[in-house]
Amino acid sequence: MKRHSEPTDSDAAEESLSFQALIGLGTHSARKNYHSVLEGKLAELEAERNRYKWLFENALHGIFQADFDGVVRAANPAFASICGFQDSQQVLEKLDSLKFLFAHPEEYERLTNKLLAEGKVFRYLATLKRCDDTLIYVSMNAILKHEAGSDIFEAFVLDVSAFKQAQDELERLNEELEGRVESRTQELTASNEKLIQEIAERERIQEQLRVAKEAAEQATLSKDKYLAAASHDLLQPMNAARLLVSALRERMQESEESYLVERIHMALEGAEELLNDLLYISKLDQDAVQPRLEVFSIQQLLAGLEGEFNAQAKSLGLQLHVLPSRLSVQSDARLLGRILRNFISNALRYTHKGRVLVGYRRRGENLSIQVWDTGEGVPHDRLHDIFQEFRQLNRQQRGVRKGVGLGLAIVDRLARMLDHPIEVNSWPNRGSMFAVEVPLAESAATGSSKIQPALPINSLEGACILVLDNDDNILISMEVLLKQWGCVVYLARDQYEAIELCKAESLRPDVILADYQLDDNQTGTDAVLAMRKCAGEEIPAVIITADYSDEGSQLFKTLGLPMLNKPLKPAKLRALLSHLL
Repeated sequence: MKRHSEPTDSDAAEESLSFQALIGLGTHSARKNYHSVLEGKLAELEAERNRYKWLFENALHGIFQADFDGVVRAANPAFASICGFQDSQQVLEKLDSLKFLFAHPEEYERLTNKLLAEGKVFRYLATLKRCDDTLIYVSMNAILKHEAGSDIFEAFVLDVSAFKQAQDELERLNEELEGRVESRTQELTASNEKLIQEIAERERIQEQLRVAKEAAEQATLSKDKYLAAASHDLLQPMNAARLLVSALRERMQESEESYLVERIHMALEGAEELLNDLLYISKLDQDAVQPRLEVFSIQQLLAGLEGEFNAQAKSLGLQLHVLPSRLSVQSDARLLGRILRNFISNALRYTHKGRVLVGYRRRGENLSIQVWDTGEGVPHDRLHDIFQEFRQLNRQQRGVRKGVGLGLAIVDRLARMLDHPIEVNSWPNRGSMFAVEVPLAESAATGSSKIQPALPINSLEGACILVLDNDDNILISMEVLLKQWGCVVYLARDQYEAIELCKAESLRPDVILADYQLDDNQTGTDAVLAMRKCAGEEIPAVIITADYSDEGSQLFKTLGLPMLNKPLKPAKLRALLSHLL
Protein backbone atom coordinates (compact mmCIF):
# COMPACT_ATOMS: atom_id res chain seq x y z
CA MET A 1 0.00 0.00 0.00
CA LYS A 2 1.34 3.32 -0.97
CA ARG A 3 2.09 5.92 1.60
CA HIS A 4 -0.18 8.87 1.66
CA SER A 5 2.70 11.21 1.39
CA GLU A 6 4.21 9.48 -1.66
CA PRO A 7 3.12 10.92 -4.93
CA THR A 8 1.12 8.86 -7.19
CA ASP A 9 2.07 8.17 -10.77
CA SER A 10 -0.51 10.64 -11.96
CA ASP A 11 0.80 13.26 -9.56
CA ALA A 12 4.36 12.73 -10.84
CA ALA A 13 3.20 13.05 -14.38
CA GLU A 14 1.41 16.30 -13.66
CA GLU A 15 4.42 17.72 -11.83
CA SER A 16 6.74 16.73 -14.65
CA LEU A 17 4.43 18.24 -17.19
CA SER A 18 4.18 21.50 -15.22
CA PHE A 19 8.01 21.87 -14.98
CA GLN A 20 8.54 21.16 -18.64
CA ALA A 21 5.86 23.64 -19.54
CA LEU A 22 7.43 26.18 -17.22
CA ILE A 23 10.80 26.10 -19.00
CA GLY A 24 9.26 25.74 -22.43
CA LEU A 25 9.97 22.00 -22.83
CA GLY A 26 6.44 20.68 -22.47
CA THR A 27 4.67 19.27 -25.37
CA HIS A 28 6.18 19.21 -28.82
CA SER A 29 4.11 22.22 -29.70
CA ALA A 30 5.34 24.21 -26.67
CA ARG A 31 9.00 23.39 -27.40
CA LYS A 32 8.54 24.48 -30.95
CA ASN A 33 7.13 27.87 -29.82
CA TYR A 34 9.74 28.90 -27.15
CA HIS A 35 13.02 27.22 -28.11
CA SER A 36 14.09 29.86 -30.64
CA VAL A 37 13.29 32.73 -28.24
CA LEU A 38 15.39 31.09 -25.52
CA GLU A 39 18.34 30.64 -27.86
CA GLY A 40 18.14 34.29 -28.86
CA LYS A 41 18.17 35.41 -25.24
CA LEU A 42 21.15 33.18 -24.49
CA ALA A 43 23.01 34.62 -27.49
CA GLU A 44 22.34 38.18 -26.34
CA LEU A 45 23.58 37.31 -22.86
CA GLU A 46 26.75 35.79 -24.30
CA ALA A 47 27.38 38.85 -26.52
CA GLU A 48 26.88 41.20 -23.59
CA ARG A 49 29.23 39.13 -21.46
CA ASN A 50 31.90 39.18 -24.17
CA ARG A 51 31.48 42.95 -24.62
CA TYR A 52 31.85 43.54 -20.90
CA LYS A 53 34.89 41.26 -20.84
CA TRP A 54 36.48 43.19 -23.76
CA LEU A 55 35.84 46.52 -22.08
CA PHE A 56 37.21 45.18 -18.82
CA GLU A 57 40.40 43.87 -20.44
CA ASN A 58 41.06 46.93 -22.64
CA ALA A 59 39.98 49.79 -20.37
CA LEU A 60 42.53 52.61 -19.95
CA HIS A 61 41.61 52.95 -16.28
CA GLY A 62 42.47 50.34 -13.71
CA ILE A 63 39.45 48.23 -12.64
CA PHE A 64 39.30 45.73 -9.79
CA GLN A 65 36.69 43.87 -7.75
CA ALA A 66 37.28 42.94 -4.11
CA ASP A 67 35.42 41.98 -0.96
CA PHE A 68 35.60 43.89 2.29
CA ASP A 69 38.17 41.45 3.68
CA GLY A 70 40.61 42.80 1.08
CA VAL A 71 40.59 39.76 -1.23
CA VAL A 72 40.87 40.83 -4.87
CA ARG A 73 38.42 38.82 -7.00
CA ALA A 74 39.21 40.35 -10.37
CA ALA A 75 41.56 42.95 -11.88
CA ASN A 76 42.16 44.20 -15.40
CA PRO A 77 45.61 44.69 -17.06
CA ALA A 78 45.50 48.45 -16.57
CA PHE A 79 45.18 47.99 -12.79
CA ALA A 80 48.03 45.46 -12.83
CA SER A 81 50.22 47.97 -14.69
CA ILE A 82 49.38 50.75 -12.22
CA CYS A 83 50.39 48.52 -9.30
CA GLY A 84 53.59 47.34 -11.01
CA PHE A 85 52.50 43.75 -11.79
CA GLN A 86 53.05 42.05 -15.11
CA ASP A 87 49.44 40.97 -15.64
CA SER A 88 46.08 40.48 -13.96
CA GLN A 89 46.83 36.89 -12.89
CA GLN A 90 49.90 38.05 -10.98
CA VAL A 91 47.72 40.49 -9.04
CA LEU A 92 45.40 37.69 -7.95
CA GLU A 93 48.28 35.40 -7.01
CA LYS A 94 50.67 37.78 -5.23
CA LEU A 95 48.37 40.39 -3.69
CA ASP A 96 47.19 38.70 -0.49
CA SER A 97 45.02 41.58 0.60
CA LEU A 98 44.06 44.91 -0.89
CA LYS A 99 44.94 46.46 2.45
CA PHE A 100 48.66 45.91 1.77
CA LEU A 101 48.38 47.90 -1.45
CA PHE A 102 47.58 51.13 0.40
CA ALA A 103 50.62 53.01 1.70
CA HIS A 104 48.55 54.27 4.65
CA PRO A 105 46.16 51.69 6.21
CA GLU A 106 43.78 54.40 7.41
CA GLU A 107 43.09 55.35 3.78
CA TYR A 108 41.76 51.85 3.09
CA GLU A 109 39.61 51.93 6.23
CA ARG A 110 38.13 55.33 5.29
CA LEU A 111 37.35 53.99 1.81
CA THR A 112 35.51 50.88 3.03
CA ASN A 113 33.64 52.72 5.78
CA LYS A 114 32.41 55.33 3.34
CA LEU A 115 31.32 52.64 0.88
CA LEU A 116 29.32 50.82 3.57
CA ALA A 117 27.75 54.06 4.71
CA GLU A 118 27.01 55.73 1.34
CA GLY A 119 27.23 52.89 -1.18
CA LYS A 120 29.56 54.82 -3.50
CA VAL A 121 32.67 56.94 -3.49
CA PHE A 122 33.89 59.39 -6.16
CA ARG A 123 37.33 60.93 -6.62
CA TYR A 124 38.81 59.30 -3.56
CA LEU A 125 42.51 60.21 -3.38
CA ALA A 126 44.87 57.58 -1.97
CA THR A 127 48.54 56.67 -1.96
CA LEU A 128 49.36 53.17 -3.24
CA LYS A 129 52.60 51.28 -2.88
CA ARG A 130 53.60 49.41 -6.01
CA CYS A 131 55.21 46.04 -5.92
CA ASP A 132 58.64 47.73 -6.38
CA ASP A 133 57.89 49.83 -3.24
CA THR A 134 57.52 53.09 -5.17
CA LEU A 135 54.61 55.28 -4.17
CA ILE A 136 51.98 56.53 -6.58
CA TYR A 137 48.93 58.75 -6.19
CA VAL A 138 45.59 57.53 -7.49
CA SER A 139 42.00 58.71 -7.75
CA MET A 140 39.25 56.08 -7.21
CA ASN A 141 35.58 55.83 -8.03
CA ALA A 142 34.03 52.84 -6.16
CA ILE A 143 30.53 51.38 -5.86
CA LEU A 144 29.05 48.85 -3.39
CA LYS A 145 27.47 45.64 -4.73
CA HIS A 146 25.64 42.63 -3.24
CA GLU A 147 26.46 39.21 -4.74
CA ALA A 148 25.68 35.75 -3.42
CA GLY A 149 24.66 37.11 -0.04
CA SER A 150 27.88 39.07 0.57
CA ASP A 151 29.05 42.67 0.03
CA ILE A 152 31.75 43.44 -2.55
CA PHE A 153 32.86 46.62 -4.22
CA GLU A 154 34.16 47.55 -7.67
CA ALA A 155 36.56 50.44 -8.23
CA PHE A 156 37.95 52.41 -11.15
CA VAL A 157 41.52 53.61 -10.53
CA LEU A 158 43.36 56.52 -12.28
CA ASP A 159 47.07 57.22 -11.75
CA VAL A 160 47.34 60.96 -10.88
CA SER A 161 50.98 60.92 -9.78
CA ALA A 162 52.04 63.42 -12.48
CA PHE A 163 49.20 65.75 -11.48
CA LYS A 164 50.05 65.38 -7.79
CA GLN A 165 53.73 66.09 -8.46
CA ALA A 166 52.78 69.13 -10.51
CA GLN A 167 50.47 70.25 -7.71
CA ASP A 168 53.21 69.79 -5.12
CA GLU A 169 55.64 71.68 -7.36
CA LEU A 170 53.09 74.45 -7.80
CA GLU A 171 52.64 74.71 -4.06
CA ARG A 172 56.40 74.89 -3.64
CA LEU A 173 56.64 77.56 -6.31
CA ASN A 174 53.80 79.46 -4.68
CA GLU A 175 55.63 79.42 -1.40
CA GLU A 176 58.80 80.62 -3.11
CA LEU A 177 56.81 83.23 -4.97
CA GLU A 178 55.22 84.51 -1.80
CA GLY A 179 58.66 84.85 -0.29
CA ARG A 180 59.99 86.59 -3.38
CA VAL A 181 56.93 88.85 -3.54
CA GLU A 182 57.46 89.89 0.03
CA SER A 183 61.13 90.54 -0.62
CA ARG A 184 60.35 92.32 -3.87
CA THR A 185 57.67 94.41 -2.19
CA GLN A 186 60.24 95.70 0.20
CA GLU A 187 62.60 96.44 -2.66
CA LEU A 188 59.84 98.17 -4.64
CA THR A 189 58.93 100.29 -1.68
CA ALA A 190 62.49 101.49 -1.49
CA SER A 191 62.61 101.86 -5.29
CA ASN A 192 59.38 103.87 -5.34
CA GLU A 193 60.83 106.33 -2.90
CA LYS A 194 63.88 106.62 -5.10
CA LEU A 195 61.72 106.84 -8.22
CA ILE A 196 59.75 109.75 -6.79
CA GLN A 197 62.99 111.61 -6.39
CA GLU A 198 64.08 110.64 -9.92
CA ILE A 199 60.73 111.76 -11.38
CA ALA A 200 61.13 115.13 -9.80
CA GLU A 201 64.64 115.33 -11.22
CA ARG A 202 63.43 114.16 -14.63
CA GLU A 203 60.69 116.78 -14.72
CA ARG A 204 63.31 119.39 -14.05
CA ILE A 205 65.51 117.99 -16.84
CA GLN A 206 62.55 117.76 -19.24
CA GLU A 207 61.78 121.39 -18.63
CA GLN A 208 65.38 122.20 -19.47
CA LEU A 209 65.15 120.01 -22.60
CA ARG A 210 61.94 121.75 -23.66
CA VAL A 211 63.62 125.11 -23.38
CA ALA A 212 66.66 123.77 -25.25
CA LYS A 213 64.43 122.26 -27.96
CA GLU A 214 62.62 125.52 -28.49
CA ALA A 215 65.97 127.25 -28.75
CA ALA A 216 67.19 124.60 -31.23
CA GLU A 217 64.05 124.91 -33.34
CA GLN A 218 64.44 128.65 -33.38
CA ALA A 219 68.09 128.23 -34.32
CA THR A 220 67.12 125.80 -37.11
CA LEU A 221 64.55 128.26 -38.40
CA SER A 222 67.13 131.03 -38.33
CA LYS A 223 69.62 128.73 -40.03
CA ASP A 224 67.14 127.93 -42.81
CA LYS A 225 66.45 131.61 -43.34
CA TYR A 226 70.15 132.38 -43.28
CA LEU A 227 70.88 129.52 -45.69
CA ALA A 228 68.24 130.77 -48.10
CA ALA A 229 69.54 134.34 -47.91
CA ALA A 230 73.18 133.29 -48.07
CA SER A 231 72.56 130.97 -51.02
CA HIS A 232 70.87 133.83 -52.90
CA ASP A 233 73.75 136.18 -52.13
CA LEU A 234 76.28 133.50 -53.10
CA LEU A 235 74.50 132.56 -56.31
CA GLN A 236 74.34 136.19 -57.47
CA PRO A 237 78.11 136.72 -57.99
CA MET A 238 78.50 133.14 -59.20
CA ASN A 239 75.80 133.79 -61.79
CA ALA A 240 77.61 136.94 -62.97
CA ALA A 241 80.89 135.03 -63.12
CA ARG A 242 79.36 132.20 -65.14
CA LEU A 243 77.85 134.61 -67.66
CA LEU A 244 81.11 136.51 -68.07
CA VAL A 245 83.14 133.32 -68.41
CA SER A 246 80.69 132.01 -71.01
CA ALA A 247 81.11 135.20 -73.02
CA LEU A 248 84.89 134.88 -72.72
CA ARG A 249 84.78 131.25 -73.88
CA GLU A 250 82.98 132.22 -77.05
CA ARG A 251 85.33 135.14 -77.73
CA MET A 252 88.59 133.36 -76.96
CA GLN A 253 88.03 129.97 -78.54
CA GLU A 254 91.09 130.29 -80.74
CA SER A 255 93.33 132.32 -78.39
CA GLU A 256 96.14 131.03 -76.19
CA GLU A 257 94.26 131.99 -73.04
CA SER A 258 91.26 129.82 -73.93
CA TYR A 259 92.69 127.00 -71.82
CA LEU A 260 92.67 129.21 -68.72
CA VAL A 261 89.16 130.39 -69.46
CA GLU A 262 88.03 126.79 -69.85
CA ARG A 263 89.56 125.85 -66.51
CA ILE A 264 87.76 128.80 -64.85
CA HIS A 265 84.53 127.64 -66.47
CA MET A 266 84.99 124.09 -65.17
CA ALA A 267 85.82 125.33 -61.65
CA LEU A 268 82.68 127.49 -61.59
CA GLU A 269 80.56 124.60 -62.82
CA GLY A 270 81.94 122.37 -60.07
CA ALA A 271 81.26 124.97 -57.39
CA GLU A 272 77.78 125.55 -58.80
CA GLU A 273 76.97 121.86 -58.83
CA LEU A 274 78.21 121.38 -55.28
CA LEU A 275 76.21 124.36 -54.02
CA ASN A 276 73.04 123.34 -55.82
CA ASP A 277 73.28 119.75 -54.65
CA LEU A 278 73.93 120.78 -51.04
CA LEU A 279 70.95 123.12 -51.11
CA TYR A 280 68.74 120.41 -52.61
CA ILE A 281 69.89 117.76 -50.13
CA SER A 282 69.05 120.25 -47.36
CA LYS A 283 65.55 120.71 -48.80
CA LEU A 284 65.05 116.95 -48.97
CA ASP A 285 66.16 116.58 -45.35
CA GLN A 286 63.60 119.18 -44.30
CA ASP A 287 60.81 117.53 -46.37
CA ALA A 288 60.56 120.82 -48.23
CA VAL A 289 60.23 119.03 -51.59
CA GLN A 290 56.74 117.67 -52.23
CA PRO A 291 55.81 116.10 -55.59
CA ARG A 292 52.94 117.53 -57.62
CA LEU A 293 51.72 114.89 -60.04
CA GLU A 294 50.38 115.98 -63.40
CA VAL A 295 49.98 114.64 -66.92
CA PHE A 296 52.48 116.00 -69.44
CA SER A 297 54.09 115.08 -72.74
CA ILE A 298 57.42 113.32 -72.35
CA GLN A 299 58.58 115.03 -75.54
CA GLN A 300 58.16 118.51 -74.03
CA LEU A 301 60.35 117.54 -71.08
CA LEU A 302 63.11 115.90 -73.11
CA ALA A 303 63.17 118.57 -75.81
CA GLY A 304 64.29 121.08 -73.19
CA LEU A 305 66.96 118.69 -71.88
CA GLU A 306 68.20 118.06 -75.42
CA GLY A 307 68.58 121.79 -76.02
CA GLU A 308 70.32 122.19 -72.67
CA PHE A 309 72.96 119.49 -73.25
CA ASN A 310 73.48 119.71 -77.02
CA ALA A 311 76.23 122.32 -76.77
CA GLN A 312 78.08 120.36 -74.07
CA ALA A 313 77.87 117.15 -76.12
CA LYS A 314 79.29 118.88 -79.20
CA SER A 315 82.12 120.43 -77.21
CA LEU A 316 83.07 116.93 -76.04
CA GLY A 317 82.86 115.49 -79.55
CA LEU A 318 79.86 113.31 -78.62
CA GLN A 319 76.47 112.75 -80.22
CA LEU A 320 73.38 113.36 -78.08
CA HIS A 321 70.29 111.81 -79.62
CA VAL A 322 66.81 111.93 -78.04
CA LEU A 323 64.22 109.67 -79.67
CA PRO A 324 60.87 111.40 -80.35
CA SER A 325 57.78 110.24 -78.49
CA ARG A 326 54.09 111.16 -78.50
CA LEU A 327 53.39 109.46 -75.16
CA SER A 328 52.24 111.27 -72.02
CA VAL A 329 53.16 110.30 -68.47
CA GLN A 330 51.91 111.10 -64.98
CA SER A 331 54.61 112.43 -62.70
CA ASP A 332 56.17 115.62 -61.38
CA ALA A 333 57.81 117.18 -64.44
CA ARG A 334 60.25 119.21 -62.35
CA LEU A 335 61.49 116.27 -60.23
CA LEU A 336 61.51 113.81 -63.15
CA GLY A 337 63.47 116.38 -65.16
CA ARG A 338 66.08 116.54 -62.40
CA ILE A 339 66.45 112.74 -62.46
CA LEU A 340 66.88 112.62 -66.24
CA ARG A 341 69.17 115.66 -66.19
CA ASN A 342 71.48 113.85 -63.83
CA PHE A 343 71.47 110.72 -66.02
CA ILE A 344 72.34 112.68 -69.15
CA SER A 345 74.97 114.79 -67.36
CA ASN A 346 76.69 111.68 -65.98
CA ALA A 347 76.54 109.95 -69.36
CA LEU A 348 78.31 112.91 -71.02
CA ARG A 349 80.80 113.21 -68.18
CA TYR A 350 81.97 109.59 -68.31
CA THR A 351 81.84 108.98 -72.07
CA HIS A 352 85.09 109.47 -74.01
CA LYS A 353 83.78 108.79 -77.48
CA GLY A 354 80.62 107.66 -79.19
CA ARG A 355 77.19 108.90 -78.26
CA VAL A 356 74.50 109.23 -75.63
CA LEU A 357 71.02 107.99 -76.51
CA VAL A 358 67.75 108.72 -74.70
CA GLY A 359 65.07 106.13 -75.56
CA TYR A 360 61.96 104.45 -74.19
CA ARG A 361 60.47 101.02 -73.55
CA ARG A 362 56.83 100.34 -72.69
CA ARG A 363 56.37 97.94 -69.78
CA GLY A 364 52.69 97.32 -69.28
CA GLU A 365 51.18 100.48 -67.83
CA ASN A 366 54.60 102.10 -67.32
CA LEU A 367 57.21 103.74 -69.54
CA SER A 368 60.90 103.09 -68.94
CA ILE A 369 62.87 106.21 -69.93
CA GLN A 370 66.42 105.03 -70.60
CA VAL A 371 69.73 106.88 -71.04
CA TRP A 372 72.38 104.79 -72.85
CA ASP A 373 76.02 105.74 -73.25
CA THR A 374 79.18 104.25 -74.72
CA GLY A 375 81.32 105.29 -71.77
CA GLU A 376 83.52 103.56 -69.25
CA GLY A 377 80.76 101.68 -67.46
CA VAL A 378 80.52 100.86 -63.75
CA PRO A 379 81.92 97.69 -62.12
CA HIS A 380 79.12 95.41 -60.99
CA ASP A 381 80.33 95.43 -57.39
CA ARG A 382 80.04 99.24 -57.31
CA LEU A 383 76.54 99.67 -58.75
CA HIS A 384 74.97 100.20 -55.33
CA ASP A 385 77.76 102.48 -54.09
CA ILE A 386 77.15 105.15 -56.71
CA PHE A 387 73.75 105.97 -55.12
CA GLN A 388 75.35 106.74 -51.74
CA GLU A 389 76.03 110.35 -50.74
CA PHE A 390 79.56 111.55 -51.52
CA ARG A 391 80.41 108.21 -53.15
CA GLN A 392 82.16 108.56 -56.49
CA LEU A 393 84.20 106.23 -58.62
CA ASN A 394 87.83 107.26 -59.11
CA ARG A 395 88.18 107.69 -62.82
CA GLN A 396 90.57 109.50 -65.09
CA GLN A 397 88.68 112.35 -66.71
CA ARG A 398 89.88 113.86 -69.94
CA GLY A 399 89.69 117.46 -68.83
CA VAL A 400 86.07 117.17 -67.75
CA ARG A 401 85.22 118.30 -64.23
CA LYS A 402 84.46 115.58 -61.71
CA GLY A 403 81.20 115.41 -59.81
CA VAL A 404 80.82 115.71 -56.07
CA GLY A 405 78.98 112.46 -55.42
CA LEU A 406 75.56 113.90 -54.57
CA GLY A 407 73.74 113.69 -57.91
CA LEU A 408 72.76 110.03 -57.85
CA ALA A 409 72.00 110.23 -54.11
CA ILE A 410 69.45 112.93 -54.96
CA VAL A 411 68.16 110.80 -57.83
CA ASP A 412 67.63 107.83 -55.49
CA ARG A 413 65.69 109.92 -52.97
CA LEU A 414 63.56 111.60 -55.63
CA ALA A 415 62.78 108.24 -57.27
CA ARG A 416 61.64 106.79 -53.95
CA MET A 417 59.57 109.91 -53.27
CA LEU A 418 57.85 109.59 -56.67
CA ASP A 419 57.66 105.77 -56.45
CA HIS A 420 59.50 105.53 -59.78
CA PRO A 421 61.79 102.45 -59.85
CA ILE A 422 65.40 103.04 -60.93
CA GLU A 423 67.21 100.51 -63.12
CA VAL A 424 70.96 100.38 -63.78
CA ASN A 425 72.86 98.11 -66.16
CA SER A 426 76.53 98.53 -66.95
CA TRP A 427 79.19 96.83 -69.02
CA PRO A 428 82.72 97.96 -68.05
CA ASN A 429 84.59 99.64 -70.92
CA ARG A 430 81.47 99.35 -73.10
CA GLY A 431 78.86 101.62 -71.57
CA SER A 432 75.97 101.95 -69.14
CA MET A 433 72.20 102.27 -69.10
CA PHE A 434 70.34 104.26 -66.44
CA ALA A 435 66.54 104.16 -66.51
CA VAL A 436 63.57 105.43 -64.54
CA GLU A 437 60.13 103.83 -64.82
CA VAL A 438 57.19 106.27 -64.96
CA PRO A 439 53.41 105.55 -65.09
CA LEU A 440 51.84 106.21 -68.47
CA ALA A 441 48.94 108.64 -68.54
CA GLU A 442 45.50 107.29 -69.46
CA SER A 443 44.97 110.22 -71.84
CA ALA A 444 47.29 112.54 -73.73
CA ALA A 445 48.41 115.74 -72.03
CA THR A 446 46.28 118.74 -72.92
CA GLY A 447 48.08 121.35 -74.93
CA SER A 448 50.85 118.99 -75.96
CA SER A 449 52.80 120.76 -78.62
CA LYS A 450 54.16 119.12 -81.71
CA ILE A 451 57.87 118.55 -82.03
CA GLN A 452 59.52 121.79 -83.11
CA PRO A 453 62.48 121.73 -85.49
CA ALA A 454 65.79 122.98 -84.16
CA LEU A 455 66.35 126.70 -84.67
CA PRO A 456 69.43 127.96 -86.53
CA ILE A 457 72.42 129.08 -84.53
CA ASN A 458 71.85 132.74 -85.44
CA SER A 459 68.14 132.71 -84.46
CA LEU A 460 68.79 135.39 -81.78
CA GLU A 461 70.28 137.88 -84.25
CA GLY A 462 68.53 141.25 -83.79
CA ALA A 463 66.25 140.05 -80.96
CA CYS A 464 65.31 142.81 -78.50
CA ILE A 465 65.88 141.61 -74.92
CA LEU A 466 65.00 143.59 -71.77
CA VAL A 467 66.98 142.52 -68.67
CA LEU A 468 65.68 143.42 -65.18
CA ASP A 469 68.04 142.82 -62.26
CA ASN A 470 69.06 144.78 -59.16
CA ASP A 471 72.68 143.58 -59.36
CA ASP A 472 75.00 145.66 -61.58
CA ASN A 473 77.35 142.73 -62.14
CA ILE A 474 74.47 140.62 -63.44
CA LEU A 475 73.32 143.38 -65.74
CA ILE A 476 76.83 143.84 -67.18
CA SER A 477 77.31 140.08 -67.60
CA MET A 478 73.94 139.57 -69.29
CA GLU A 479 74.57 142.53 -71.61
CA VAL A 480 77.95 141.16 -72.69
CA LEU A 481 76.63 137.65 -73.31
CA LEU A 482 73.42 138.65 -75.11
CA LYS A 483 75.16 141.20 -77.35
CA GLN A 484 77.66 138.52 -78.24
CA TRP A 485 74.71 136.43 -79.48
CA GLY A 486 73.58 139.35 -81.65
CA CYS A 487 70.78 140.60 -79.42
CA VAL A 488 69.74 144.22 -78.83
CA VAL A 489 69.88 144.60 -75.05
CA TYR A 490 68.12 147.05 -72.69
CA LEU A 491 68.86 147.09 -68.97
CA ALA A 492 66.70 148.10 -66.00
CA ARG A 493 67.08 147.76 -62.23
CA ASP A 494 63.36 147.67 -61.43
CA GLN A 495 59.94 147.89 -63.02
CA TYR A 496 59.92 151.72 -62.89
CA GLU A 497 63.07 151.98 -65.01
CA ALA A 498 61.65 149.41 -67.39
CA ILE A 499 58.41 151.36 -67.81
CA GLU A 500 60.36 154.59 -68.36
CA LEU A 501 62.33 152.85 -71.14
CA CYS A 502 59.07 151.61 -72.59
CA LYS A 503 57.60 155.11 -72.62
CA ALA A 504 60.69 157.12 -73.59
CA GLU A 505 62.00 154.91 -76.38
CA SER A 506 58.74 153.19 -77.36
CA LEU A 507 60.41 149.96 -76.32
CA ARG A 508 58.61 146.76 -77.25
CA PRO A 509 61.02 143.98 -76.20
CA ASP A 510 60.77 140.54 -77.80
CA VAL A 511 61.57 138.85 -74.48
CA ILE A 512 61.84 140.06 -70.87
CA LEU A 513 64.47 138.43 -68.62
CA ALA A 514 63.52 139.39 -65.04
CA ASP A 515 65.22 138.54 -61.77
CA TYR A 516 62.58 137.46 -59.25
CA GLN A 517 63.96 139.31 -56.20
CA LEU A 518 64.34 143.05 -56.86
CA ASP A 519 64.90 145.98 -54.51
CA ASP A 520 62.20 147.52 -52.27
CA ASN A 521 60.24 144.24 -52.04
CA GLN A 522 59.57 144.31 -55.80
CA THR A 523 59.41 141.04 -57.69
CA GLY A 524 60.16 140.12 -61.26
CA THR A 525 56.61 138.84 -61.73
CA ASP A 526 55.20 142.24 -60.78
CA ALA A 527 57.60 143.90 -63.20
CA VAL A 528 56.58 141.57 -66.05
CA LEU A 529 52.88 142.24 -65.45
CA ALA A 530 53.52 146.00 -65.34
CA MET A 531 55.50 145.88 -68.60
CA ARG A 532 52.80 143.88 -70.31
CA LYS A 533 50.20 146.36 -69.14
CA CYS A 534 52.31 149.27 -70.41
CA ALA A 535 52.96 147.63 -73.77
CA GLY A 536 49.38 146.45 -74.12
CA GLU A 537 50.41 142.94 -75.14
CA GLU A 538 51.57 139.63 -73.68
CA ILE A 539 55.34 140.00 -74.01
CA PRO A 540 57.16 136.66 -73.61
CA ALA A 541 59.06 136.67 -70.31
CA VAL A 542 61.43 134.48 -68.31
CA ILE A 543 61.89 134.59 -64.53
CA ILE A 544 65.48 134.08 -63.36
CA THR A 545 65.73 133.20 -59.67
CA ALA A 546 67.84 131.68 -56.93
CA ASP A 547 64.64 130.62 -55.13
CA TYR A 548 64.40 126.81 -55.34
CA SER A 549 61.21 126.53 -53.28
CA ASP A 550 58.15 124.63 -54.47
CA GLU A 551 55.98 127.67 -53.73
CA GLY A 552 57.97 129.80 -56.16
CA SER A 553 57.86 127.15 -58.87
CA GLN A 554 54.10 126.78 -58.46
CA LEU A 555 53.65 130.59 -58.65
CA PHE A 556 55.61 130.85 -61.91
CA LYS A 557 53.71 127.92 -63.35
CA THR A 558 50.36 129.50 -62.42
CA LEU A 559 51.40 132.77 -64.13
CA GLY A 560 52.58 130.86 -67.19
CA LEU A 561 56.14 132.16 -66.86
CA PRO A 562 59.10 129.86 -67.64
CA MET A 563 61.78 129.82 -64.96
CA LEU A 564 65.57 129.50 -65.01
CA ASN A 565 67.55 128.93 -61.83
CA LYS A 566 70.72 130.71 -60.86
CA PRO A 567 73.56 130.23 -61.60
CA LEU A 568 72.28 130.60 -65.14
CA LYS A 569 73.45 128.13 -67.76
CA PRO A 570 74.03 130.05 -71.00
CA ALA A 571 73.17 127.09 -73.21
CA LYS A 572 69.86 126.64 -71.43
CA LEU A 573 69.14 130.38 -71.67
CA ARG A 574 69.91 130.40 -75.39
CA ALA A 575 67.68 127.38 -76.02
CA LEU A 576 64.79 128.96 -74.11
CA LEU A 577 65.17 132.30 -75.91
CA SER A 578 65.21 130.54 -79.26
CA HIS A 579 62.06 128.67 -78.29
CA LEU A 580 60.23 131.83 -77.13
CA LEU A 581 61.21 133.72 -80.28
